[in-house]
Amino acid sequence: MNLKKILILIVILLNCYIVGLIFAQDNSQASDLQKKINEYQTKLSELRQQKNTLSSQIQYMDTQIYLTNLQVQDTEQKITSTTKEIDILGTRIEGLDESLNYISKLLLNKIVEGYKQRSVSLFSLLFDSQNADDLLAKIKYVKTTRDNNQRLIVQVQQAKSNFEEQKKLREEKKVELDNLKTRLAQQKNDLDNQKVAKQRLLTETQNSEQVYQGLLAKAQAEYAAIQGIVAGAGIETQIREVKKGDVIATVISGASCNSSGTHLHFIVQDGGNVQNPFNYLKDVDHADYSEGDPWSPSGNWDWPVSPAIEYYQGYGETWAVRNTWVGNIYRFHNGIDVFGSSYNVYAVADGTLYRGSYTVGCTLSYAKLVHKDSNTSTLYLHTYTQ
Repeated sequence: MNLKKILILIVILLNCYIVGLIFAQDNSQASDLQKKINEYQTKLSELRQQKNTLSSQIQYMDTQIYLTNLQVQDTEQKITSTTKEIDILGTRIEGLDESLNYISKLLLNKIVEGYKQRSVSLFSLLFDSQNADDLLAKIKYVKTTRDNNQRLIVQVQQAKSNFEEQKKLREEKKVELDNLKTRLAQQKNDLDNQKVAKQRLLTETQNSEQVYQGLLAKAQAEYAAIQGIVAGAGIETQIREVKKGDVIATVISGASCNSSGTHLHFIVQDGGNVQNPFNYLKDVDHADYSEGDPWSPSGNWDWPVSPAIEYYQGYGETWAVRNTWVGNIYRFHNGIDVFGSSYNVYAVADGTLYRGSYTVGCTLSYAKLVHKDSNTSTLYLHTYTQ
């Protein structure tokens, strides 16, 4: 075997050995970190089952912050490990490329040599040989040459296959690296928002258990009212027929019954079942105050408030549900919380307008629009109907 070829193979083998050492160490560190993550995820779940007090909530938020820190470290380790893999794969690909070029050139030379000897036949070997031993030696040489050429062809095919596989693997690792970087940015954003949420809770409650229990009671009343309204248990009075775009209500300014601040809680129902409003609303300019809830409008409805939209909470299992005390009240947000450039609320379709209210301690007022020729209705909570 040619010295250059031997050196190339040695480099490839050394790369494989180094990769094994690096990843054995990385995997050990990742395993220890994953054990901690699992431990704190269990602890977080246990804390959620405790009695809901301010001290337990602060402990929950501290644990969540620590867990997110661990997840950031885990993702950073994976980014480092994946970057190493990509670099080593690059070196390996270069080695395979050189090996493939060398073997291909060697094969080409053998093919040329074989082409020059293409006229060699058994008869020519017989007549050119001085004796039987000479004949057998020449026949053996021809057979050996052909066998070597066949082995070279197989080596070229294997080298080419390995080369393509390593290139594909490197591209997959690059995609994985991009996804990890996106995840890391989200985790760091979550971590910042979790710290802000903890400080906000301490400020709002002034570290008072009594104030905290008041917040909980208010949130529980709002949740009960919303569930009752969605179930059709609100007191509703038919007002008039309206057209799409008509002003139908006004958002209540400031704190109101079961609401800590100015916003519209917008709900879409189809056949009585709540739906994701983003499936119906068109995309518009917005400012995100939700700490990262998905913004994914994909419909064609105009918005019930004027853009630009102030976006406070999304639909489903929101960031607030996962990370703040509201997760002790509900696990699923059945609408979206928004505000616009004015207090006006607009009909998203033609239909029949109703004024509604639901009382739990205080009276939560809302507007309801039953869409014309449709099983769809929309609810506009924390508003005065016009």
